[in-house]
Amino acid sequence: MSDHGRDRAGGRIVALGIGLAVALAGAARAEDEKLAFNRDIRPILSDTCFRCHGPDSASRKANLRLDKRENAIETGAIAPGDPENSELIARINSTDKEQVMPPPSAHKDLTADQKAKLTRWIKDGAEYQPHWSYIAPKRPDLPAVKDAAWPKNPIDRFVLARLEAKGLKPAPEADRRTLARRLSLDLTGLPPEPKLVEEFVNEG
Repeated sequence: MSDHGRDRAGGRIVALGIGLAVALAGAARAEDEKLAFNRDIRPILSDTCFRCHGPDSASRKANLRLDKRENAIETGAIAPGDPENSELIARINSTDKEQVMPPPSAHKDLTADQKAKLTRWIKDGAEYQPHWSYIAPKRPDLPAVKDAAWPKNPIDRFVLARLEAKGLKPAPEADRRTLARRLSLDLTGLPPEPKLVEEFVNEG
């Protein structure tokens, strides 16, 4: 494999590793963690509510903006800390076709999980966040692990934390021939050439 090919393969491995770490970090979140507006609530409102109650004044109805916390509170749609007195919750749970939101004509039915998230979000104070593009990214804290000697890099800690949460242990480290085969199958779908395998083994 040429140096260029190795660099490309290495870059793909890093990208796959980062993606895996992000996925594992999300899966490892506790169910009782506080909901985040951008992550948990904005997608629901954007898909089901913002068309009629969002930033577009031409399509806005009832002079209600659910994308603005102040307006949502002033109109009574949201009562922070009090979902029972929030019109938003009353509307999404209504069985009256004339009152329920989103209306049947929108063909945007909310799931039970989405309704539960909106209710819990309001109960927790209905905090909003600026659009994610205006928030500086922050590195997530590395999760605590029992076997602190196993991780060789930050990504390993996320992997191990998830395994330990499931009561599992990491598999034994594969030999270099196995790693070469896995890499080739992942990147090309084909087994590696024996010569390349031997070069990889000897490099170790």
